[in-house]
Amino acid sequence: MSEKQIANLSTPLPPEGGAGGGAWSVVCKKPTLMNDNNMHYCPGCSHGVVHKLIAEVIEEMGMEEKAVGVSPVGCAVFAYNYIDIDWQEAAHGRAPAIATGIKRCWPDRLVFTYQGDGDLACIGTCETIHALNRGENIVIIFVNNAIYGMTGGQMAPTTLIGQKTSTCPYGRDPQLHGYPLKMADIAAGLEGTCYVTRQSVESVASILKAKKALKKAFQASMDGKGSSLVEFVSTCSSGWKLTPAKANEWMKENMFPFYPKGDLKDTTNQ
Repeated sequence: MSEKQIANLSTPLPPEGGAGGGAWSVVCKKPTLMNDNNMHYCPGCSHGVVHKLIAEVIEEMGMEEKAVGVSPVGCAVFAYNYIDIDWQEAAHGRAPAIATGIKRCWPDRLVFTYQGDGDLACIGTCETIHALNRGENIVIIFVNNAIYGMTGGQMAPTTLIGQKTSTCPYGRDPQLHGYPLKMADIAAGLEGTCYVTRQSVESVASILKAKKALKKAFQASMDGKGSSLVEFVSTCSSGWKLTPAKANEWMKENMFPFYPKGDLKDTTNQ
């Protein structure tokens, strides 16, 4: 964002002792860790907002030189193009295993994975559960849009009952396809996890709560408290065949009741 664009998002403050236009107070700007590359995400996608929150939290924690992200196979495969920290690319589903090795070699690093539901809950189910169960001091960021977004909108492990995708055009049938996986609920029941939360970024209020949760997870990993899972219930306008506005409505009406938001486990103060 240019300085002119930033100024247009700013609010004039009245000078001391009087009314009228005064100094400018910036209310919105691009995080310094965000690169100038144009994002490849579809309009209305939640990934861009989550990226911004990650960059802001890392900067606020002063961890710019010690943060290491592990990007997956999926929509976020190019995450390293957008946030200016060290990154490691992982094979499909193997991000928690890579993150485990990095954190054990460099315990002073802030290590996190960034994964979608297909990568984390299908191909990488084993790596996800075992890394969390071991209590590795990493943060797993889980973007759940209930569909395979990058490869054409196929059914994912998180696809809702009755939800239509390209591979279940009549809707997910539990007798045929099984039931959706609630990965955060599974993670909350593991001994190695210290913080498990489910958030979203469709509104300003939600974004502020999500940022706070992300910061708590990052701090817990640096304090050696154990594993954290931060799930973001998200939209996929392209996969759902909806406009961004309609996708947000559909998420609120269908995703939130099945994947309720809030903290599922928090032992960070123990």
